[in-house]
Amino acid sequence: MSTYDAVMLASFGGPDRPEDVLPFLRRVTAGKGIPDERLAEVGEHYRLFGGRSPINDQNRALLAALRAELDRRGSRVPVVWGNRNWHPTFAETLQEVEGTRVLALTTSAYPSYSGCRQYAEDLAQARPDRMRIDLIRPYALTPGFVEANADALLAAIGDTDPYVLFVTHSIPLAMARTSGSRRDGSDGGAYVARHRQVMEAVLERVERARGERPASDLAYCSRSGPPQQPWLEPDVNAALAALAEGGVTDVVLAPIGFVSDHMEVIFDLDTEAAGTARRLGVTLRRAATAGTHPAFVSGLVDLVLAAADGATPACPADCCPPLHRGLDTRGMNAPV
Repeated sequence: MSTYDAVMLASFGGPDRPEDVLPFLRRVTAGKGIPDERLAEVGEHYRLFGGRSPINDQNRALLAALRAELDRRGSRVPVVWGNRNWHPTFAETLQEVEGTRVLALTTSAYPSYSGCRQYAEDLAQARPDRMRIDLIRPYALTPGFVEANADALLAAIGDTDPYVLFVTHSIPLAMARTSGSRRDGSDGGAYVARHRQVMEAVLERVERARGERPASDLAYCSRSGPPQQPWLEPDVNAALAALAEGGVTDVVLAPIGFVSDHMEVIFDLDTEAAGTARRLGVTLRRAATAGTHPAFVSGLVDLVLAAADGATPACPADCCPPLHRGLDTRGMNAPV
């Protein structure tokens, strides 16, 4: 790891205290003209869980797991953590790094503007002038991530025969259609395509273990745009209603779009979708996220070490086009 002075876990961020909830939401939505009254409604989601997001504790756990795996492999490179939207921020963390070359690993596994390119833009704005930051490519199709999700789904299924709804974060259709790159054959639309590839890889493992493949489909959660703006569908609640109408009574949610159990999982799925299922008379279980599954952590370290050897490919320059033209990204590699 002599190529890099530090490895940075780059995440979204979340409030740790009730008094942080509204300032956090203001920061996330800055420039979008969303009134405090609407933000206060969203803030109630956090208050159901003590006024804090679980994402920070989960990032601390992942940080510790990455540190332990790097130690096991004989690397003493510092591992730090920074967030786009709350403390410790990218700027706060990068100012503390001793050195000029940092490798960033995001907690977003899929290609899209908000899931990868925006991290590159925000890191470019936050980095000290002396510093170069390389950003690891999206990693949803890596064997460790697939294995972690397959193990979680098998545990949730047990000896039952449910319908499996794979779930991820919805994004605007315009963003979904520009995700990926023509150079990698996706011609845009890589966000949905990559999720379906992960679904197929997980289902193959489940079929090998059980001898049969459960019926399944992909649904979305956490839509947040204005009603007139089209987002990816179906919403998970609408999908549950359609399944119930078709006679399905047993469903497992597999949140392959998330690396840990943060707010979109514990509220949108464990709270809201669970309530929908109860009203519909559907038995609902939820598979775990990758979290700190050993295969997932090991796979991330594989990417880190491969980047140090120059073997981790970056996305092509036309991947997930930026929304902010003219940003100075000198000191950044090609965005993930």
